[in-house]
Amino acid sequence: MARPVLQAAGLPANLKILVVRDGSLNAFVVDPNAIYIHSGLIERTSTPSELQFVIAHEAAHIVNGHITRRRLNAQHASRVARLGMALAAAGAVATGQTAMAAAGLGVATSAQRSFNSHTQAEESSADQSAIRFMALSGRGTQGALDVMQIFAGQETLSDSRRDPYARSHPMSRDRLRRLDSLAQSYGQGAKVDTAEDRYWYERAKGKLSAFLRAPKWTLQRAAESPAADIAFMRRSVAYHRQSDWQRAVAELDQAIALRPQDPFYHELKGQILLESRQFGPAEAAYRKASELSPYDALILASLGHAMVVQGGDGRLRQSIDVLERARAADYRNGSVMRDLGSAYAQLGQAGMAALSVAEYHALYGRLNDAAIQARRAAGLLQRGSPAWQRAQDVVVAANNADKK
Repeated sequence: MARPVLQAAGLPANLKILVVRDGSLNAFVVDPNAIYIHSGLIERTSTPSELQFVIAHEAAHIVNGHITRRRLNAQHASRVARLGMALAAAGAVATGQTAMAAAGLGVATSAQRSFNSHTQAEESSADQSAIRFMALSGRGTQGALDVMQIFAGQETLSDSRRDPYARSHPMSRDRLRRLDSLAQSYGQGAKVDTAEDRYWYERAKGKLSAFLRAPKWTLQRAAESPAADIAFMRRSVAYHRQSDWQRAVAELDQAIALRPQDPFYHELKGQILLESRQFGPAEAAYRKASELSPYDALILASLGHAMVVQGGDGRLRQSIDVLERARAADYRNGSVMRDLGSAYAQLGQAGMAALSVAEYHALYGRLNDAAIQARRAAGLLQRGSPAWQRAQDVVVAANNADKK
């Protein structure tokens, strides 16, 4: 569903779209490698074109170079905020007056307002580009206007009640007027969503809601799904969450029968079996998924995990190859580092185990723990080897963080 607008933006069609489990309405980018969308925003949209405009808008931030400027602005705001809090803390200690701490909070709030004020022009620029991407992709411009209706009235709420998206974006009524003008300039009204876009949109929302909402809610509504396989999938997830794995697999097998070459139904089957402690069948399901989609990082990570939990030297050695491929495809998955550490440790490769644990800690910002493990790894690995160099990189990163 994202591919048409990403291609219109000149970005890779396989740019990752990652879902943040958060009920608030927000979407953002932090680097050129992925777009993050809160689950709450996905659930609040009602058409593919609405969600496609959100994707187009975040893609525009990447294309227009806003990430670098925003990072610099954020660093400035963070420095101001830290300075204010540090001065306030020092003042409070010296005088015993909590009013100093309140002053520090004021500085921090001013810094955040300063950062937000820098983003207003960027948001307007991103809107203009996103409208263009929607038009070029043939998706029309109505989705942009429909999305903004979701945020209508947010500006009248207190700051604590407003969604993050509304706090960091221009006032919705002004933005809606500009978007309407831009949409008219392209001369495009509402367009009917393609059957393919509608299928994947409903499937994404169906799977998401099945995992986040009560199973009873899902089971009552699964029959409303626009495709039979989506209905089977939703019921499967609901039964899985009720700890009825056999019924869950039976439902999912019916979805697989309708779409036997769909890697992600096999992946979901692997997840249900793995979480039900059916490790051998889970590995088989993940292996089938990996055959159908051999470069998908999530599938590879899950296959590797299913192999590690079963153990055995032969399987563990194979799991390392699978997990290293997953790590190369996507460095964000901390479970890959954790499983690599476990596999290497069970095989007696203490240096590689320590390196994997170091990278696991580094990924989550625990740089002191990362440095300890990286130094241990460096002492066990062959000096000058690629793995030894990776350990040195972690140590350097931790040392640089300590200096800031």
